Amino acid sequence: MTVWIVKLGGSLANSVELPKWLDVIATAGAGKVVLVPGGGPWADEVRIAQKREGFDDRIAHRKALRAMEQYGKELAGMRANLVPAAEIAEIQETLCNGRVAVWTPYEMVVADPAIPESWDVTSDSLAAWLTGRLRAQGLVLVKSVKLDGGGADAMEMVKRGWVDACFPRFVTAAGCAVHVMSRDGYQRFGRMLKPGIGIIAES
Repeated sequence: MTVWIVKLGGSLANSVELPKWLDVIATAGAGKVVLVPGGGPWADEVRIAQKREGFDDRIAHRKALRAMEQYGKELAGMRANLVPAAEIAEIQETLCNGRVAVWTPYEMVVADPAIPESWDVTSDSLAAWLTGRLRAQGLVLVKSVKLDGGGADAMEMVKRGWVDACFPRFVTAAGCAVHVMSRDGYQRFGRMLKPGIGIIAES
């Protein structure tokens, strides 16, 4: 089974491109895609609350995981073919049934003490971590960034502010290819998912 991990940035929440991405993922990605939600506006609320209330990064990290789950459940509610899944077995079963798994990360992430509980680990690193756990073919990051057509490795992505500080570590451990796509790349992504056509990096 060919599996792709697709992380939809929280910046796409309420955008005109989001429904178009979900259409492509729910159709061309059926049985092939595991969708990892960003934190969306809920993660921003966690950051604001931490500054206001002063709770530590461990608590903030876990609240941010719940923010990802909230956004993921919202996404799943927008298309019938998208199904929330918390564990590897659930993800695999969903894919085998020809549907798209929307990862709800809390249980898997807090169970792994090797994952730092800080803002140095965001949904980007967690998507890379999941790619390794599933031995997926590759990781696609959909972001609201301007791509210049040139390549960017993981360290360069950190420097540009596209990903969190721990991302290179998790990508290296996963041994996966990473592809960054802009928010208007949904049609291209749909073509890439067709049999016999490989993913071509935009980053």
